[in-house]
Amino acid sequence: MITTSEELKKIVQEKYSEIALQNEDGASCCGSGGCGTPEAYSLMNEDYSQIEGYNAEADLSLGCGLPTLFAKIQQGDTVIDLGSGAGNDCFVARHETGETGKVIGIDFTEAMINKARTNAEKLGYNNVEFRQGDIENMPVSDHIADVIVSNCVLNLVPDKAKVIADIYRVLKPGGHFSISDIVLVGELPEKLKQDAEMYAGCVAGAIQKEVYLNHIKASGFENMIIQKEKPIVIPDTILDNYLSDSEKENFKNGANGIFSITVFAQKPGIKLRKEANETHKTQSDCCGSNAKSSCC
Repeated sequence: MITTSEELKKIVQEKYSEIALQNEDGASCCGSGGCGTPEAYSLMNEDYSQIEGYNAEADLSLGCGLPTLFAKIQQGDTVIDLGSGAGNDCFVARHETGETGKVIGIDFTEAMINKARTNAEKLGYNNVEFRQGDIENMPVSDHIADVIVSNCVLNLVPDKAKVIADIYRVLKPGGHFSISDIVLVGELPEKLKQDAEMYAGCVAGAIQKEVYLNHIKASGFENMIIQKEKPIVIPDTILDNYLSDSEKENFKNGANGIFSITVFAQKPGIKLRKEANETHKTQSDCCGSNAKSSCC
């Protein structure tokens, strides 16, 4: 039975280390039966393959959304990815922020950090770095990020309010986040909530949608919107491992729901403009590329 925060964190580290240490064939061990209940880890994944910046070796099919697609990243931004895994969202963010920006991936699992660093070196990205740490207390200074993204990670953290408060600390005034995560409407059956595989697979660690959104509001964020929402259906092949036929029917037909949401919110304040030489093209640059531009 899952009890303490430290036990939960240990479960996450162990399970995601297994995934990171898979054979270098680009396929998640959770897709090949090597991680206990395979579908529990990848049933919510969305397709990144058509998004610019995507790298197949960094995609372990562990997400539940496409937060970088909604994150409004601009050239030159500093972006932090919480629970960066093998680097997939970091590399997409790097495409958006360009060579003048910076991307920092933070992950709890040493094996994931090593895998992500290897992927970044293969790609020759000098402005993407990976730091091992707990996202409840990020290894970064205050007011450093323009944008924070995360993909199906906060549900793995026991103290979600603490993570959201630390996101507030790390963002610059006027900065924002776009986070994809799993939330609940109604209650999960107790057998699902207490199972380690279901916790590491992002389902059992989810909290009520209303509570999740209230944590964001209570931390001081504003302009909160849900950018995308979709229901998650747990297949019978998973439910059969936990529930009797009658329990399964009650769960499927009851007023319960598991949802993937992508949430945007902004830290109050005015985002300072970058230095002129970073945010404005010079007249020669502008006119050289487009003689009809208004700056000529």
